[in-house]
Amino acid sequence: MNKNSLFMGWAVFYYPILFGLYLCCLPVMARTPLPKPILQQYTITGTVRDSQGVLPGVTVSVQGKSTATITDYQGKYGITATATDILVFSFVGYTTLNIPIAGRTIVSVHLQEDATQLQEVRINAGYYSVKESERTGSIARITAKAIETQPVTNVLATMQGRMAGVNIVQESGIAGGGFSISIRGLNSLREGANAPLFIIDGVPYSSDPISDRQTSTSIPGDGNPLGSINPSDIESLEILKDADATAIYGSRGANGVVLITTKKGKAGKTTFTINSSHGSGRVSKIMPLMNTEQYLLMRREAFATDGITTYPANAYDVNGTWDPSRYTDWQKKLTGGTSEVMGLQATVGGGSEQTKYLLSGNYRTESSVFPGDFLYTRGGARLSFDHVSEDKKFHITFSGSYTVQHNDLPWTDFVTLSRQLAPNAPALYDANNKLNWENSTWENPLANLESKNIATTSDLIANSLLSYRVAKNLEFKTSLGFTDLHNEDNRSIPSTVYDPAYNLGSQYSSIYSNTVSKRSWIVEPQLNWRREYGQSKIDVLLGASYQNQDSKKLLSLASGFTSNSLLNDLSSASVVQLFNNDAIYYKYQAFFGRANYTFADKYIVNFTGRRDGSSRFGPGKQFATFGAIGGAWLFYKEPLLAENSSWLSFGKLRSSYGTTGNDQIGDYQFLNTYSSSGYQYGGTNGLQPARLYNADFGWETNKKFEAGLELGFFNDRIFLTTAWYQNRSSNQLVGLPLAGTTGFSSIQANLDATVENTGFEATLRLVPIKTNNFSWTTNFNVTRATNKLISFPGLAASSYRSDYVIGAPTTIKKLFHFTGVDPQTGVYQFKDVNGDGAISFEDDRETVKDFNPKYYGGLQNLFVFKGLQLDFLFQFVKQENFNFAATQRFAGLLSNQPSAYVNSWHQAGDLAPYQRYTTGTDQQVMQASEYFGLSDGAVSDASYIRLKNISLSYDFSRAFLPQVGCRLSLQAQNLLTITSYKGADPEFTQGGSLPPLRVVSVGIQLTF
Repeated sequence: MNKNSLFMGWAVFYYPILFGLYLCCLPVMARTPLPKPILQQYTITGTVRDSQGVLPGVTVSVQGKSTATITDYQGKYGITATATDILVFSFVGYTTLNIPIAGRTIVSVHLQEDATQLQEVRINAGYYSVKESERTGSIARITAKAIETQPVTNVLATMQGRMAGVNIVQESGIAGGGFSISIRGLNSLREGANAPLFIIDGVPYSSDPISDRQTSTSIPGDGNPLGSINPSDIESLEILKDADATAIYGSRGANGVVLITTKKGKAGKTTFTINSSHGSGRVSKIMPLMNTEQYLLMRREAFATDGITTYPANAYDVNGTWDPSRYTDWQKKLTGGTSEVMGLQATVGGGSEQTKYLLSGNYRTESSVFPGDFLYTRGGARLSFDHVSEDKKFHITFSGSYTVQHNDLPWTDFVTLSRQLAPNAPALYDANNKLNWENSTWENPLANLESKNIATTSDLIANSLLSYRVAKNLEFKTSLGFTDLHNEDNRSIPSTVYDPAYNLGSQYSSIYSNTVSKRSWIVEPQLNWRREYGQSKIDVLLGASYQNQDSKKLLSLASGFTSNSLLNDLSSASVVQLFNNDAIYYKYQAFFGRANYTFADKYIVNFTGRRDGSSRFGPGKQFATFGAIGGAWLFYKEPLLAENSSWLSFGKLRSSYGTTGNDQIGDYQFLNTYSSSGYQYGGTNGLQPARLYNADFGWETNKKFEAGLELGFFNDRIFLTTAWYQNRSSNQLVGLPLAGTTGFSSIQANLDATVENTGFEATLRLVPIKTNNFSWTTNFNVTRATNKLISFPGLAASSYRSDYVIGAPTTIKKLFHFTGVDPQTGVYQFKDVNGDGAISFEDDRETVKDFNPKYYGGLQNLFVFKGLQLDFLFQFVKQENFNFAATQRFAGLLSNQPSAYVNSWHQAGDLAPYQRYTTGTDQQVMQASEYFGLSDGAVSDASYIRLKNISLSYDFSRAFLPQVGCRLSLQAQNLLTITSYKGADPEFTQGGSLPPLRVVSVGIQLTF
């Protein structure tokens, strides 16, 4: 014990003595040079990936040395270094990584997208590209990374809730159904004249409907050509909004421009990628309807209120013909099925720095929630080729795609049927499993499935871009584009759709056939000159555009067949009627230019202009000039801020003003045109006038002004973009109503009316957390837009007085003012505006309701942890709209009603929200019901917050699968909706069509 204690005591002095001797020897050691070790160099290999897969084009360098390389198409690299070196991985838009080699021979990394570097990304502005930080116009953008997280068919669906100033509404949940898009409001009074211009790889693409209301399988009258575009083929989507961005497109840029850029090949080894997904879709919400007990009470009370004591023979639901104890949830039966969604895409690409290629094929199928075997299919192929000469002067790019859509979804509106059928209606099938007609007491809804609706659309889009660098600062290029769309759809109505008791044969069968073809070509030569003088940079673009489009349409009805098996053979029909047989030619030419001047990399002025000519206007009115000026000041580069502000990383003020136009008036509107009368005289079909001549109408003009502010804080970890805009559209092209004595209902003319759209847009990007292994990015956007009719001379005396009010939005509806249900009579009451003692359409519909959204936007969050990624988006809309009362008839008929009508008036003194029942004999109640559907009583809050999209994916490490890149994903669309809306779905409030489906999908991507 004593020895140990003594030793421990000496130890107190032992360590200081050794440390002192060490310090004394340091000078000697410093003067004695040690031999430097010779480090052996060897090859380091690895793979670079991001959240979407392998990442080609990443620069890999050795820190402090000139050694560097880039990753190939498979994300692989090879570089020579020593065991103690540090590798630097850098790529625009991603966080730079410094990784010590530490003696390893394989170094694979996972790069994370760096939201703080996005200002250096170049974005597509149409005829030119520009850095995000240097753009003077208003351009919104999403990339393939956002698109690939969504299990959607239509390209417009990928943008919902993700862009400020862009309002997109899904018009139907049916596969291949349509979407509506408005960019910064509605500029034109004409319905259908507010669509933006779509450009696919430099080729204008017509979004006009290709179907007919008699044959459309999606929404009657609205075939959807944009369904031909495969979202998985898209590299980026840019939306041009203000005058600075759209004026270079002249007459076609008034409603904004949608630029679609498809994926191109990348240099590197040949890579093969397979994407496969499988999902299912269901109706997310149904209309609450009466059950059998509630329904029968309603019906019996309706007869009693009408004074009918003996039930009529055709009152099958209450007179004992149908089982009063039966209950069928017809919404579940007719629209409660599961839609199966399957997608498959294969891509092969690669090439050298000089020649790159990409070839892909895709196939997608989607069934229906309706009963029966229906299927929407889409398949296509796309080729991209890019070649640069060795001297870098000649460059050729080709991209082409061919897509075929086939749709046999039913034309019948099962949604409306499912809400109208009595809950105790008969069974669909009898004991022999045949359609049950219950002794001809009802029309079996499944009989509609005998009617076949088939639509086939083929679409070819091709574009070539040839450029040659004539001199160091001068480049000449030409864009050549071609589109060819062909659509055939028909709806057969065989005699088997009718009750067999009627004994109707094939002579009562008929078929509607619609054929549409559109073919266009465009040539755009361009000259681009760039030059730098000290701190000045000048960029000048001059070009011309020549486009021709040839459209044809044929709509016919054939009836009276000898056999139902010959329905598709029109020569077997006894009667063939032609409703449309149109051939339309459209010619367009333009000269455009852009001049951009930058001084000291912080003062930017941009001039754009276009001289347009269109065949849609008469002599002397065919040409018009449009232009804009935009400016930007990058004030964060000013010395005062650059030297003294560590928290401000970016700051820009920008503004623009200019004019754009609109020629969406249709063709031949200024001519005296004639059509076949359909009547014969002397064995010859006669002609009849179809349109009045008016060569004086010209272009609509849209004047746009915008001011914007962009701020970045703390190395852009917080980035705010705001903009205020004002668009005024005048010289409105409309059909002016004429007196019936003229023989024409209207004449096309310019109306001296002005529509104004103003709004405020804000986009906020936050990066709360950013480390090598984990990042969290939030994107928020909100738009508050207002629309107003500024002027309309002579409105009070025109036929538009019932539709518009000066100073009010053009999206209003003039309605009756509902004052409640009379407690004594049980009938809806409305305000008598003119006090004449009667309610009339002309004089008492003075209550104004605006159905334009007050504001809308989205909130997205992205979490990335190594190979795991979670992405979800909430979409929100604040609005009012019609509720179920606008589409329901009066309660008491042999038709089910919303369960809310249980709370109707029953006896004198009741204070109820809905009027008394009637079977259809009480004219006062029936008239009041019609007025109620056109009153503010049928309008309610239709706001909603929707979990629009959620995506969870995982990338397996190459260490786990060395030869194969693998990513698994789980995606969902329209997963949750929070709303107080009185109806099925607040997004689509027009009643009958199928609302957006809730879709859940799983997928796998393999890369070899």
